Parts: sequence; C-alpha cells; structure tokens
Amino acid sequence: MRRTPHRLTIVVPGDDPPQVQGSPHLKCLEPYGEVIVYTDRPATLEEKIARTQDAEILINSRGIVKWPAEALRQLPKLRMITTCSIGTDMIDLPVARERGIIVCNQPGRTAPVVAEHAFGLMFALAKRSAFMTTSLKAGRWPRMDNVFLQGKTLGIVGTGAIGAEMARLGRVVGLRVVAWTFHPSAEKAQQLGLRYVELDELLSASDVISLHVRLTDDSRWLIGRREFARMKQGALLINCARAGVVETEALVEALQTGHLGGAGIDVFDQEPLPPDHPLLTCDQVVLTPHCADMTPEGVDLLNEGAVDNVIAFLEGRPQHVVT
Repeated sequence: MRRTPHRLTIVVPGDDPPQVQGSPHLKCLEPYGEVIVYTDRPATLEEKIARTQDAEILINSRGIVKWPAEALRQLPKLRMITTCSIGTDMIDLPVARERGIIVCNQPGRTAPVVAEHAFGLMFALAKRSAFMTTSLKAGRWPRMDNVFLQGKTLGIVGTGAIGAEMARLGRVVGLRVVAWTFHPSAEKAQQLGLRYVELDELLSASDVISLHVRLTDDSRWLIGRREFARMKQGALLINCARAGVVETEALVEALQTGHLGGAGIDVFDQEPLPPDHPLLTCDQVVLTPHCADMTPEGVDLLNEGAVDNVIAFLEGRPQHVVT
C-alpha cells in the first residue's frame, strides 16, 4: 500500500494587526503542508498553546505574540519559528535552543523602509509637527523655534543595515554623521562615510541621536539617566530599534525637564500603548505604533522573507538562523 506523505502544520498564531493574512506568498507553502492563519490575537497563554499544539512551524507575524519558556515547553512538535521582523526578543532563545527549535529572522530585509521612517520621525520632530498640529486643533497659535538640521550632527547608535541607511540619508541632506557600534572598524567607517566615536562623545556631540541596535543583554537600557545627562541641551532622540534600549522613566524625565528637545518613538515598553502611559503626557514627542516597516513594500518583503525562511528550512538549507 502506498504511504501518504506527511503534511506539515504551519501556523500563524496571531496576525493582528494584519500582516501576512491574504498574502500571495503563502500559496508557496501549499505543497509543503496546511497553513492555518489566526487573524486575531490569542488572549491567554492557554489559547496560544491550543492554537499551536500541533504546529511544526510557526510564522510569528507579530512581535506582540510572545514565546516565553512556559509556552515553548508545551509545544512538543515545534521544529522552527520564523519571524516577520529583524528582532527576535519575543522568543525565549535559550529555551528554543534547548528544545532544538530553529529560530530565523530577517536581518536587513526592510532596512530602507525602516530607515526612511526614522528619517521621517527626525524631520517631524525637528519641525515640531505633532506639537504644532495639536496646538492649532486646540485653538492656539504657538510660537516656538524649529530645528534647522543641515550642518547639524547626527549620531547613529548601531550601524547594521538600518543604521547604515540612516547615515546615508543623513549625509544626503547635509548632516554630519558620527556613529558608535559594539564592533567598529576603519574599513566600515570608510564604507559608510562616517566617523566612529566612543558613545559618550557621540552623546555630547550629536544634535540628533538615532538608535539602531538589536536588543540584547548588552544593549538593554543602553540609554538611561546618565546618558541623557550627557546629551546636548535640546538634542532629539529617535528610537526605531526596541523600547528596551532606552529606560522609559529616564526618557520621560528628560523630556519633561526640557533637557531633551524631543523624541520620535516607534517602539514602546507596553504595546499597544495604554492611555495612561507617561510618554503621552510629553509635548515634544512624535509617536508611531511600531509601524516603521509597515508600507505595502515593507509588508510584502517581510511576508516573502518569512515564507522563504520556511522553505529554506524544509529543504535542508536553513537561512538567517538566530539559534
């Protein structure tokens, strides 16, 4: 008797807000197995486990759907997780490694999209767009200086694909660019057209500081009270990396005292942002809901990349393996 080949179960556990649902790229997985897409977010750990109990592969399309140790240890069939992101901080990587679960991400795939968003936040902040709009809607006619960016110094913290693109965009509009990274090199500095400096020098010299490091044990709370105190009076901070790179309480304090001239933030320590979050009390902020790569082009690139990661794994040539 002919044996029916095993068909995989591939699960998207919580595609809310919509990312991969309806993507034509999912059709490429049909020869490999059944693809189950949940279009709402699991409300509890138990619901998340129920949805993924039989999954051999997860496409984690939303970072808000997290995979701590207690979840991973209840998924005996799980062999692989791919994210629709660069970051993997939503997954307990040591436990994934312990259980032999391969985790893949998408480094640099949407770097131009994310860098353009960070660049847009910088300009919106420098021109006080959110503050002016809110004031006019409230019937006020404010007078407050904007920031002229040409000739100012842009400090890039982290020069991976996104940081490198942010540096390029900065140079195009006439910003001087300095950078700090964990692993600087003269060759990369020449390639990117920038100068590497120590972090303290970058903080004190920069008019705009843009964060582009991965969230790791080394980068968690990289920017706190000490670092804010070293920044120029009136400096602008852009964070399209991860919320954990910055101490939120110290950020709010620096904004409310006026030492920091403003912050453009796309990532938060609580997502979705609760209505009583202290950042919402700050005037000089431009806030976006973790959507730096959410353009039609960016969404399509990430969906394609997630499917490519699954196929590469199934064909025995896993790519972009984090653990």
